Amino acid sequence: MRSVQTSDFDFQLPPDLIAQRPLAERSHSRLLVLESPQHSPRDRKFCDLPSLLNSGDLLVFNDTRVVPARLLGHKSSGGAVEMLLERALIENCALLQMRASKPLREGQLIHTAGGNVIVLGREGELYKVQLPISGLDFFTQFGSVPLPPYINRPPDGQDLERYQSLLARVPGAVAAPTASLHFDSHLIEQLQVQRVQHCMVTLHVGAGTFSPIRTENIDEHRMHAEYVVVSAATCAAIHKTRAAGKRVIAVGTTVVRALESAALAGALDGGLEGWCGDTSIFIKPGFNFQVVDALVTNFHLPRSTLLMLVSAFVGREAILKAYSHAVNQRYRFFSYGDAMFLTRAIMRSDL
Repeated sequence: MRSVQTSDFDFQLPPDLIAQRPLAERSHSRLLVLESPQHSPRDRKFCDLPSLLNSGDLLVFNDTRVVPARLLGHKSSGGAVEMLLERALIENCALLQMRASKPLREGQLIHTAGGNVIVLGREGELYKVQLPISGLDFFTQFGSVPLPPYINRPPDGQDLERYQSLLARVPGAVAAPTASLHFDSHLIEQLQVQRVQHCMVTLHVGAGTFSPIRTENIDEHRMHAEYVVVSAATCAAIHKTRAAGKRVIAVGTTVVRALESAALAGALDGGLEGWCGDTSIFIKPGFNFQVVDALVTNFHLPRSTLLMLVSAFVGREAILKAYSHAVNQRYRFFSYGDAMFLTRAIMRSDL
């Protein structure tokens, strides 16, 4: 039997459809609705989302907050070094992605506006470094907004507000959970009036989210780890929603990864104690979803793990047809682009 290949998740995207800036209003983006593989996609506005939800449904958001995680420095020789915070550690240490013309050595000094960064060594594809102060404080003071590599401009003042969800609370992410960027205060109030419930998880999105798949056989790909917190209150909200026969709706693929990781750890199997820890879950076609019934998500890059996740959710052929429709209808793609509302073809069974 042929293995699933990375090339099975490719599609052609005109570069001018990659959104370079957000729209003037968060909820004015477009929304492509795909309710099952048997249905044709429908073109809606994101502000129409309440009409797709029912009283008692549960929206689950990721409350991670993006930190100014990108910082430029230079070696003593003058060579430039680009640093991207992956994770803050104890004792003023951190794990970074670092790009330089030559590999960096243990003990090497990187000079920055905030003081010297000392390279302590490698940990896989990351560098462990010593910083002058704690990782979050250092990058908050001296870093810049870490816009994705497909946004071809430097960050500006608008990005400080718009590359951040209104519900962001817990600092630690280097990329925004972009599905939540479409929710403005008016839309949130509408959903509350409609008695659509909401709760939070925390998944600190790491720089690895932009790393390409380097293997053609997707089973050989190894995911990066990200830190997750699914609280006891969120577990209780999910149990209450399911007991009432209502839907659990993930706002973004990070929420899917958090909830399904918690389920695999047994946190949602009759218990309400919550769960936290690292997850390197790779959700690809054939995955058995246990928690999520519907998904609000942006459009994802060709050949990416996130495109594989949404393909697992509604079917590869269905998602690629929907993406083809989006290209033909000139939807805006990626972080500052438009959104989709996806309903599982096969609803999850009880845990």
